[in-house]
Amino acid sequence: MSSYLGKSKTFSQLLSFVLTCHLFLLIGMIHSSPPENPIKCSSPSNSNCTVTNSIGEFSDRAICRVSNAIYPRTEQELIAAVAMASKNKTKVKVATRYSHSLTKLVCPDESPNGNLIISTMYLNRTLSIDNSTRIMTVEPGVLLRDVMSQAAKFGLALPASPYWWGLTVGGMISTGAHGSTLWGNGSYVHDYVIGLQIVTPASPDEGYAKVRVLDSNHPDIKAAKLSLGVLGVISQITLKLQPLFKRSITVVRENDSDLATRATTFGKEYEFADITWYPYQRRALYRLDGRVSTNISGNGLNDFTGFRSTLTLALAVVRSSEETQEATGDANGKCISARVTTFALRISGFGFTNDGNLFTGYPIVGYQNRLQASGSCIDGSPDALITSCPWDPRINGNFYHQTTVNLPLSKVKNFIEDVQTLRDLVPEAFCGLELSSGIWMRYIKGSNVYLGTDEDSMDFDLTYYRSKNGSTPRLFEDILEEIEQIAVFKYGGIPHWGKNRNVGFIGAISKYKLANEFLKVKESYDTSGVFSSKWTDQILGLDQSGVTIVKDGCALEGLCICSEDIHCAPQKGYVCRPGRLFTSARVCTDINRVAMDITPVLFEEEDLGFSDM
Repeated sequence: MSSYLGKSKTFSQLLSFVLTCHLFLLIGMIHSSPPENPIKCSSPSNSNCTVTNSIGEFSDRAICRVSNAIYPRTEQELIAAVAMASKNKTKVKVATRYSHSLTKLVCPDESPNGNLIISTMYLNRTLSIDNSTRIMTVEPGVLLRDVMSQAAKFGLALPASPYWWGLTVGGMISTGAHGSTLWGNGSYVHDYVIGLQIVTPASPDEGYAKVRVLDSNHPDIKAAKLSLGVLGVISQITLKLQPLFKRSITVVRENDSDLATRATTFGKEYEFADITWYPYQRRALYRLDGRVSTNISGNGLNDFTGFRSTLTLALAVVRSSEETQEATGDANGKCISARVTTFALRISGFGFTNDGNLFTGYPIVGYQNRLQASGSCIDGSPDALITSCPWDPRINGNFYHQTTVNLPLSKVKNFIEDVQTLRDLVPEAFCGLELSSGIWMRYIKGSNVYLGTDEDSMDFDLTYYRSKNGSTPRLFEDILEEIEQIAVFKYGGIPHWGKNRNVGFIGAISKYKLANEFLKVKESYDTSGVFSSKWTDQILGLDQSGVTIVKDGCALEGLCICSEDIHCAPQKGYVCRPGRLFTSARVCTDINRVAMDITPVLFEEEDLGFSDM
């Protein structure tokens, strides 16, 4: 059985320990320490800097060093910064307030002419709102939270967006961030953009930089609305909003036996439908979510538990517990933790409240600006780090990989069935996913931007344990690698540009029918090449060296697909082998665990003393 149960703890003691730790995670604290600026400089003049992302690490763990950082407050200051970089051929990238992309889109190449990071932190103003035309214009550094709250004051709403409100408008559209819907204009934020201004390099006669004004009829807007930051710096964004509306949300828990079929049609039944899948538990949570009349009473609020401020001590205890489970191969302990965590989240309504204070049951009825997104952990005083966002790199909290792949609806059924087959072979391999909210499934409507999905599809989001030591393999490394390769190669899935490990980007650009149109715009806009980097050239297919980094242990971090045992961790028993189901896959397999006769302890909630709501 598990190492906990085999040593000094009885089952009831383990259950009490795990439940206590995870209940701590459900306690929202009023005062938190907001995330740090991802740019850190060693001098008051903002020189000799480093830049990273919200979890403090890029996929290759390389440190991104930057000569100088600039914080423009006006479009004129932004133009001057781009002109300077263009004139001096200084490599430049753009950073947002909290830098939530896991990929290296924010990292400029080092060069003899130095490199530069431009922050949109102070380009954070709402420039205009017109409730008669329902048009809102903002600067790129405005947070999603502020878009929603400002729009609501004028009786307006942004219909679709991610669920985390700590993202900036510029960052969201540049990486293809989205919500979940097949209805209306769709789930991409950029599909509500009807105009933007972008500052690009220019000729010496034009002062080395110029502002390009693009409206919805300009052909280049199909490139600029999802640009990966390689065209220039967006200075203004104009959104077409809708009248403020109410939604009704009910979450229903069902067996996953018909998930493969139902997932292909569920998105057409409810406007904001999504699905959370717990493969080990053989359960799926269906979100029945759609518009209702504003006359229906309800003032519901979304304060999602995972985005609340949490006691740093509790976060450290939970992380330490998972590290111990990983180190000791305690699969059953991880499965128990997953069951307790998902149960606690479910009975607490995942942070939804019916009136802003208490969760008394479904449905949750409220206005769009209160239900679409949340992220209260970014608020508060920076004076003390007693509470924080769970992934804050200053604490020993969440540290993870994310694999996020988009598949056409026509391929969803077969993909889910493949995952279920793997689950049936090794059910306990999925408990780590369930500790991080399972497999999150969102609906994406086809978009006409060059680097967006062009047909109705489903986004599969997998978040899972990552060691602080890049040479340390994970429990069931092979299963998650096989799922990743099934999605990317067997079914031709496309990556979320702001997430994923390097493996997810192998051959990605060839899957976009209009990629060449995007590259033409890129060439005409970034005439001096200063917004390009080795990383973006690799994912765009301009650097033929490709995105993989081949070295000892490279497959452990998703930097490569293993072809030799040394790409895994042979000294720890992890060797390169074909996949169990998708034999074309090459994965790091723990030969010691495969050789064991493992019979996982399958606990139902009833066994733990829990009952359904």
